Amino acid sequence: MTDKVIRIFRIINAIQSNPGITAADLAFRCEVNIRTIYRDLEVISHFAPVTNEGRGTGYRFMGKFFLYPLDFSEQESLAFSLLPSVLNPDRIPPGFHSAYDKVMGTHLKEKSRQNGLLENIADIIQMGTPAYRKESRNFLQPLIGAILEQRSIRTVYHSQSRNATTARKIDPYYLIPRDQRFYLIGYCHLKGAIRTFRISRFEQVEMTASTFDKGNFNIKKYLKNTWSINRGTRNVTFKVRFDPEVARYIKEEELFVQPRMSEECDGTLLFEVTVNNEKEFIKWILQYGPNAEILEPESARERLKEQLEQWLDVYQQ
Repeated sequence: MTDKVIRIFRIINAIQSNPGITAADLAFRCEVNIRTIYRDLEVISHFAPVTNEGRGTGYRFMGKFFLYPLDFSEQESLAFSLLPSVLNPDRIPPGFHSAYDKVMGTHLKEKSRQNGLLENIADIIQMGTPAYRKESRNFLQPLIGAILEQRSIRTVYHSQSRNATTARKIDPYYLIPRDQRFYLIGYCHLKGAIRTFRISRFEQVEMTASTFDKGNFNIKKYLKNTWSINRGTRNVTFKVRFDPEVARYIKEEELFVQPRMSEECDGTLLFEVTVNNEKEFIKWILQYGPNAEILEPESARERLKEQLEQWLDVYQQ
C-alpha cells in the first residue's frame, strides 16, 4: 500500500513535468511493469483529469490541474496527516518520510500564504466609510474565505426594508461591488432561495464546517436585465431621449446591462434598454434632470410626472 501511494505521487509529478509521457516511460521510472502503471492511472483518473488522446500520444493533465500548491480541504489535510500512523513501519521504504514532510510542508506553507492574503484583504480593498457611521467590523475576510472554500456561513443580518434582525445560514456564492458598497449573493437557508445581502448590514459572520455546491447556478443569468443589484420580477423596456450635452457621458457609462443606442442628426441620443427593476432605472434617469426624457413606456412617463408634481408642491409651500 505504501509503495503504491509513493508511486502515484511519482506518476503525477512525472506527468506534470513531462506532458505527453508514455506509459512505458512511467513504468521505467517507477520500476514496475506497464500493467501496474495502467492500474495506477485508473486510480489517478478518479481525482485528477488525466488524459491520453491515442496510441503514442502519452499522458497529460487537462485544463489547469496541478498538484502544487496543494489545495487540501480540512478533511483531506487531516486524513493525509494521519497517513504515517496507519502504515506498517517495517514496510515503509527509504525516502518516504522525507517525501511526506515535503508534501505537508508545501501544504502548510500555501495555507499560511492564503491566510495572510485574506487577513490583509480589508486593507487591499477600500470602499470608504461614511463619516457619520461609527467604525464597524469588516467582514470581507471571512466572506472571501468562505466563498473560496465553498463553506456555509452563520450570520446575523439586519434587513432594512423590514427593520428586522435575523439569524441565518447562507451559502456564499459571489461578492458584487455596486455604488461604493459590497453585496453578497448566495443561497439563504432561512428563505430557501437565492438572496442578495448588503455587506454593511451583517452584524455577525462565522464560517461553518458545512460545505456547499453551487450546482448549475449562473451569476450572469441571475443578474440578466438587472440594472444595478436588486432584481425585480417583471421586465420593462424603456426608451429614453438624452439631450446632446449629456449624450457623450451616457456613451461612456459603465452599465451592467446592454442598451441599444442610436445618435440622431440633432445630437440627441435614443437609449433603449430592458430592465427588471423599474425603480432602480428611474432613479438613475433622475440624475440627468430635464436632459433626459422617458419616451416609453407611457405608464412610467405618467408616474414620473406625478412625482415631479408632488416635488413642485413641496417647494411651492
